[in-house]
Amino acid sequence: MTDEPADTAATLPTDGQPDGAPENSAHDESVKAVLARLYADGRAYAAAEAEKQKLRAGIVGVGVRNAAIFATIALMLAFASIVALLIGLIIALSQLVGPLWGTLIVVGGGLLVTLLLLLAAKGCITRMKKAIAP
Repeated sequence: MTDEPADTAATLPTDGQPDGAPENSAHDESVKAVLARLYADGRAYAAAEAEKQKLRAGIVGVGVRNAAIFATIALMLAFASIVALLIGLIIALSQLVGPLWGTLIVVGGGLLVTLLLLLAAKGCITRMKKAIAP
């Protein structure tokens, strides 16, 4: 075969340490260094994650702000359109029944629609209260 001696699978420790572990201080320092690196990496990861969440919160905040601005403008335009429609109805009716009666008909119709919407809202609230009652 070969003239070289065969390697053994395990060598016996000669320094009193189990399974060839290094002597006391070198092993402790490497564990300390690994733990210090782990701690530093954990802090860096947490800081990066905090910055990411701050950025996400900022993006969400800007999006909500812009949506609120657009919704407010849309509501104002819808209100202005309704006012314009009511004025147009008054003008159209004033040619048929006179300005006073046209105004009274439009205001009465508006109040009637308002009353019906409020009654529908009250019904929704009543149904909701019944549904959540113990």
